[in-house]
Amino acid sequence: MSSRLQQVSGHLAPSGGVANKAGVKSPEDVVIVSALRSAITRARKGGFKDSLPEEILSPVLKAVLAQTKIDPALVNDITVGTVLAQGGGATNARMAALHAGFPESTAVSTVNRQCSSGLQAVVQIATAIQAGLIEIGIGAGFESMTKSYGASAMAPTSDKIAEECPAAADCTIPMGITSENVAAEFGISRQKQDEFAAESHRRAENAQKNGLFKDEIVPIKAIVEDKDGNDVEVIVDRDDGVRAGTTAEKLAKLKPAFDDEGSTTAGNASQVSDGAAAVLLMKRKTAEKLGLPILGKYLTSAVVGVPPRVMGIGPAFAIPVALEKAGLTTKDVDVWEINEAFASQATYSVDKLGLDYAKVNMNGGAIAFGHPLGTTGARQIATLFNILKQQNAKIGCTSMCIGTGMGMAALFERE
Repeated sequence: MSSRLQQVSGHLAPSGGVANKAGVKSPEDVVIVSALRSAITRARKGGFKDSLPEEILSPVLKAVLAQTKIDPALVNDITVGTVLAQGGGATNARMAALHAGFPESTAVSTVNRQCSSGLQAVVQIATAIQAGLIEIGIGAGFESMTKSYGASAMAPTSDKIAEECPAAADCTIPMGITSENVAAEFGISRQKQDEFAAESHRRAENAQKNGLFKDEIVPIKAIVEDKDGNDVEVIVDRDDGVRAGTTAEKLAKLKPAFDDEGSTTAGNASQVSDGAAAVLLMKRKTAEKLGLPILGKYLTSAVVGVPPRVMGIGPAFAIPVALEKAGLTTKDVDVWEINEAFASQATYSVDKLGLDYAKVNMNGGAIAFGHPLGTTGARQIATLFNILKQQNAKIGCTSMCIGTGMGMAALFERE
């Protein structure tokens, strides 16, 4: 019986050794062959303020096809992360795929795990490839916070459930107040938050000046209504939320945004933004068969729950779980992309894990260029592989906190 089990196990095991293991190449590895994004623009003010989400995602998908020259008919499934879009963004996502040139035979779905939706979309596609359900897929994200932000995007919640379960009630706490909770509970000063925010802008400004985003951003033609009500065509190719010359001293003058006695301000929190991103995945053997260049591979991911009232601490608890799954430690990671929902929670996570700030968000983060909710998880992957190449580094990690109290993290290895 034992020999028969060993025989069956041998059939099930990947032919090229352990897949998705750091430092070891296998034909069964799930690899990334393209990761691109739009510029991130300010909601209601930026270059995408008059664009619907499918009008931002379609050009990014087209760019993925143009970059790889893959036959779009080979892509089996596309999953798009989105948080605020009405109807789950299902129709918008399907329209974007068809407009980009994918055939009707390419399936499309959307997924919502709050701020990690873009990463969840990529992981969902990677998992389907690992399981043999599909061969080739795209994990993407889109969000127009101009079109869908605020009360119109909020679903009604049960007073009965909230009254009977304090933790459930905490799920309705505004995100800004959860930031204040983190700052108060863990002693994170206003000065520390402002210094972190200023550094995010400084790094993003430096990256823009030196063209460090050019390989990840897809220039997109957009129609913008000007102050006179005329439609004007513009090229959107840079993150417009980056404020040159931002300093901690300037940020210190801003009033708290959520609590008069608090420390979270419009200057040390992520910006409300519009944007899209897409990541093309397949197995290594498929990429090699098609002659496609490999950026790197997906190693593993993890999602964990944390108390909703301090939801921002999620990365500090998701990252160790992902590292353990991959057989790695924080010292093995060369580049970190940790979403800056708020400076309070980002600094808490970095300090809790003992990370080197020099390796975190090396080209700036969401405080500088924005956090279009469903997009960020996919955007971070495009940014991560760009930085890994620039630094000639190998291992990278993306992570974010998640509204209602979760954290997610994923690990990747550059070729």
